[in-house]
Amino acid sequence: MTVRYLLDTSIVSAPMSKVPNTNVVKQLEANGHECAIAAPMWHELVYGCHRLPRGKRRAALEAYVQEVVLRSFPMLAYDEPAAHWHGHERARLERLGRPAPYADGQIAAIAFVNALVLVTANVKHFARFKGVTVENWSAHAD
Repeated sequence: MTVRYLLDTSIVSAPMSKVPNTNVVKQLEANGHECAIAAPMWHELVYGCHRLPRGKRRAALEAYVQEVVLRSFPMLAYDEPAAHWHGHERARLERLGRPAPYADGQIAAIAFVNALVLVTANVKHFARFKGVTVENWSAHAD
């Protein structure tokens, strides 16, 4: 299996939203076998589930995260090369007055060092990172 895409939280969680984005669902069906997730994104999913009150919605999300996401996509670590790139990029962005959330930087770093396309519905969050290719699967294809 060749991994080409790194999925952001906004993409992985889209199928479980109250009104799933059909574009995202179609892209995941077509390209899911070429996708991975980042360990910091996994943290965001687990944290998001555990912030919810116990109930049907939380149980459904926890099941989706454990049984679908974790089983469907390999998880890539935030390792030394990613941390090194992230440190340089974070300093560059701060000098430009454009700091980014730490977790976004970690995810971008994992995409960059693994030469993956970062797939997100939040293109603005990741467009500032130098050398990271970003795609939005939630947008309508024309």
